[in-house]
Amino acid sequence: MIDAILGRKLKTSQKFDQKGVRMPVTQVETAPCFVVQVKNKDKDGYDAVQLGWGDKKLTHVSKPLQGHFKGAGLKKAPFYLREIRMKRISKIKPGDEIKVDAVFKPGDRVRVTGWSKGKGFAGVMKRWGFAGGPATHGQSDRPRSPGSIGLGTTPGRVFKGKKMAGRMGGQKVTISGLVVTGVDKEEGLLEIRGLLPGATGNLLIIRRENA
Repeated sequence: MIDAILGRKLKTSQKFDQKGVRMPVTQVETAPCFVVQVKNKDKDGYDAVQLGWGDKKLTHVSKPLQGHFKGAGLKKAPFYLREIRMKRISKIKPGDEIKVDAVFKPGDRVRVTGWSKGKGFAGVMKRWGFAGGPATHGQSDRPRSPGSIGLGTTPGRVFKGKKMAGRMGGQKVTISGLVVTGVDKEEGLLEIRGLLPGATGNLLIIRRENA
């Protein structure tokens, strides 16, 4: 059976365990999640499942995608579409709806992939944690500058990968070692202990650990 599901990040709150220890929990909306395509090693060269989450009108997508979704037996087009590689695929076919209680149960260890919040253009102190320059000894007007960024005549250039100012955030982030604390099969909600990447409403990929 499949060991992953797509979802949308909801609110983050708190709850208490049996020992009275407070812990942060994040709710994830997982329904509706459908199998759009199944790939196998013989035909495609690798094993994978294409999942779709959410829904919108079929007329709001391109003609090729309309045919792709109709071929899977879907009446509405998924809002998000993601392909997830699998080690083993069995008893899965296009059009199947993935129920959260069939994939996870309380106590399961999972890893969650999302896209972090974009921070815009940031300097080296905020982006990389630089200490900044001294406010005395003739440098009172550049306290947040990176300082020297390269050598002189040799090599006469700035090395690739040099930590400098630039766009911060908006990157793919995976957090491992999280634990499922609750599953609501009626509402299609998944409750995970810990903080998840991205802003409220962002897409998340939840996979069972060691999958």
